[in-house]
Amino acid sequence: MAGLSDREARQVEEANASERKPVVFVHGLWLLPSSWERWAQLFEDAGYAAVTASWPDDPETVSEARSHPEVFAGKTVGQVASHVAELIGRLDSKPAVVGHSFGGLHAQIAAGRGLTAAAVAIDPAPFRGVLRLPLTTLRAGLPIIANPFNRGRAVSLNFEQYRYAWANALSEEAGRQLYETFHVPGAAAPLFQAAMANLNPWTELKVNRTNADRGPLLIISGEKDRTVPWALANASFKKQRRNPGVTEIVEIPDRGHALTIDSGWREVADKALAFVQRFA
Repeated sequence: MAGLSDREARQVEEANASERKPVVFVHGLWLLPSSWERWAQLFEDAGYAAVTASWPDDPETVSEARSHPEVFAGKTVGQVASHVAELIGRLDSKPAVVGHSFGGLHAQIAAGRGLTAAAVAIDPAPFRGVLRLPLTTLRAGLPIIANPFNRGRAVSLNFEQYRYAWANALSEEAGRQLYETFHVPGAAAPLFQAAMANLNPWTELKVNRTNADRGPLLIISGEKDRTVPWALANASFKKQRRNPGVTEIVEIPDRGHALTIDSGWREVADKALAFVQRFA
C-alpha cells in the first residue's frame, strides 16, 4: 500500500477483513490521528470499522511530532486530499468520513468526489465560495499568516494562542491539559491557501457541492468556536444545501474548537454516530 503508513495499511486491511462499514476519521491542523482514539473505539463498539487517516508523513506519537516538526512543513490541502482519496480507494466499500477543522474540509472534498457513504464535517475550514471572514477567525489565524515566511514551515501555537483559538470555552487548567496532551506543530501552508482561496481560481480548496453522488452531509458547529464560528460553518452549510442529497447542520452549545478532544467529546461523537447510523 504505497503512500499509506503501516498503521493505515493495517487498519484498512482489518476493515476489509471485518466486512463492517468503514468510517474514516480525518484530523486537522495541530493534531494527529491518535486524537481520534476515543471516537474510533466508540464507532467500533457500534459495529463500524474505524480507520484514522494520517496526513502524509504524520508521526505516530505526539512526542515524535514535537521532536521532528520539519515533517509537517509544506503539506498542502491538495496533498492531504490525495492521500485521503488513496486510503478510501483501498477500502472494499464506500466509507463514512468524519473530519474536524481542515479534516472537516477534507470530508467535504471526499464527499464532493463521490467517495463517501456519508460525511460529517465538524467546525470545518471553509472552501472556495464561502465568503464570510469573521474577525475571530482572522485573529485565530493571524499569528501564522502575518509572517509570509511561515508558508513553507511547520508552526506551533503558544499556549495563549491555543487558548484563544481552541480552548476559550474551557478553564485554563483544562485548556493547558489539552495543549500538553494533543498539540503538535502544524503545516502553515493550508492556512495561507485558505486565506487566498477566493482570490485563486486554481485553489485546492474546492468542493464539488452539486455532485448528486455526494451523499448525506452533516456540519457540526461549536457555539463558542472562534476559529470556525457559526457564521462560517453556516455559510458552508448554505452552499452545501444546494446539493440534492441530505444536508444538515447542528450547533453544540458552549463548545469551542477543541470539541472533538475536550471532556465533552462524547456529546459531539454521539451526534456524528447517530447521523452515520441513519445513512451508513
